[in-house]
Amino acid sequence: AMAQAALGAAGLHFDELNKLRVLEPEVAQQTAQLREECGAFLEKIVEFQKIVSSLIELVDQLAKAAESEKMKAIGARNLLKSIAKQREAQEQQLQALITEKKMQLERYRIEYETLCKIEADQNEFIDQFIFQK
Repeated sequence: AMAQAALGAAGLHFDELNKLRVLEPEVAQQTAQLREECGAFLEKIVEFQKIVSSLIELVDQLAKAAESEKMKAIGARNLLKSIAKQREAQEQQLQALITEKKMQLERYRIEYETLCKIEADQNEFIDQFIFQK
């Protein structure tokens, strides 16, 4: 025991296998435990990094998918706009055609009335001509 105290004062210690050590057995045990805990912590950090990188990859994929859907939606909206413009142009053409046909109808009506008047005048002339004979 006195030899152990003298060795202890010199900073030397015996471990559980009676090997001579520079560190106290308790400090050596705490150091080994800390080393194990650091190793476990490192493993957890590596695992965490893997999880984070797979999460980043997933988010990137979702962003790409969202961008793709957005482009599809923009394309569909533009298509609808162009269809609406086509319909509008078609409607204007038909409206112009209706106006044109109405004017044509009015011309025909006036022509018909004129011809009816001419016919009535001619019939009257014929009747007068027959009665004169």
